[in-house]
Amino acid sequence: MNMPANLDVGQGLNQLLARQKASFREQGAPSRLQREAQLIALKQALLSHQQAIVEALNADYGHRSPDDSRISDIMPCVNNINYTLKKLKGWMKPSRRHAGILLAPAKVEVQYQPLGVVGIIVPWNFPVMLSIGPLITALAAGNRAMIKLSEFTPETNRVLRQMLAGLFDETQVAVVEGEAEVAAAFSALPFDHLLFTGSTTVGRYVMRAAADNLTPVTLELGGKSPVIIAPDMPLDTAVERMIYGKCLNAGQICVAPDYVLLPKGQSQAFVQAFINRFKQMYGEIGQNPDYGAIINQRQFDRLQAVLQDAIDLGAQVTPTSTETMTPGSRKLPVQLITGVNEQMKVMQEEIFGPLLPIVEYDSLEQAIDYVNDRPRPLALYIMSFDSDTQQRLLNQTHSGGVCINETVFHVAADDAPFGGIGPSGMGHYHGKEGFLTMSHAKTILSRGKLNTGKLVHPPYGNAIQQLLMKLFLR
Repeated sequence: MNMPANLDVGQGLNQLLARQKASFREQGAPSRLQREAQLIALKQALLSHQQAIVEALNADYGHRSPDDSRISDIMPCVNNINYTLKKLKGWMKPSRRHAGILLAPAKVEVQYQPLGVVGIIVPWNFPVMLSIGPLITALAAGNRAMIKLSEFTPETNRVLRQMLAGLFDETQVAVVEGEAEVAAAFSALPFDHLLFTGSTTVGRYVMRAAADNLTPVTLELGGKSPVIIAPDMPLDTAVERMIYGKCLNAGQICVAPDYVLLPKGQSQAFVQAFINRFKQMYGEIGQNPDYGAIINQRQFDRLQAVLQDAIDLGAQVTPTSTETMTPGSRKLPVQLITGVNEQMKVMQEEIFGPLLPIVEYDSLEQAIDYVNDRPRPLALYIMSFDSDTQQRLLNQTHSGGVCINETVFHVAADDAPFGGIGPSGMGHYHGKEGFLTMSHAKTILSRGKLNTGKLVHPPYGNAIQQLLMKLFLR
């Protein structure tokens, strides 16, 4: 659904939502077999459209590695569907709970009921995974969905819109496109749940808009995810474990390593190790199809401004490649930044690109304090083979998720929740937690013909009530 200029945006979106809600009320919750059929059809569509998706992403970015697109956008969705199909029966099964002596004889169970209509706001960095992934969960939980796609990925949007229109009626799954005005109106709709993936700044606006309708929200935000290299970790090994997370999609990932904390005096050795490994993986990036471009000129200019700000304030920058880029290519090799301070934008803002500040610490305690003195990040990456060090860092820091001796891959764990904490987000999706997020856990207490509840009815003070007080108030 493209919102025409001559139609009131809010009115058009409200009408679409009203049609979805009316259809949900009329048809009720879909059965497990209906949900499974939807997921199987969605998987088949993803597989049959994968080449079109890869080409569309490449067109939107100017250049995006076909393998990056398959690995980070298409494959996670297919794996998610496969996993969900295996688990859905168990997730939907009512959960028996303990009634206790006070309520006996009675049966207590929790049933998981679809919420209704879920709104999904999608960013530009992984427009397939971050639209289809939440949609998989919404459908598994029995919901309908309205998806607001990013205005910065028009070619990918076209493929997704055509693909989903071939599978679902608009009252089941609807796709919405448009710029800031549409996004604002979409956030203000009275959804039964709203999932937003994007920046912390925009997330605050989304939460304010949702609050007027008391719409529950899941916010997948970002922040500055640190890599802590412990003293026991060889630098070559640390670089090998973290570099892919920084270079995938040219660092345009909410969980990409944002900065590195490493022992004092090791910065230059780290820089050299990173450059060596980068050249092994990508060589000269100008003509290398494996290294992606920055999404658009606006983001490219933003990164250049952040880099120049660091230089102006005294930082030293070492690029991982010194080749001359083709004008307009928007390919930016990783820029390793030393000598940083807190006045620099690169240490204040989420980078979301191939810039990597390096900060030295005197002790592990100082590194922990450095992380804890800042907003809680979406991810924390620990580089250490020492179990005591690992446990100390896990116990003394907070983050949405953690990888030990790895980066970003925790997002691909189908059987584990994904989400932030504090400024990096709230709520979870993926796996069973995602199903629960998009379901209403309805507690149901039922009694038979024997009514023991009347034993506590007034008038108070009879012998049975006094006995109950003695049994339970002790």
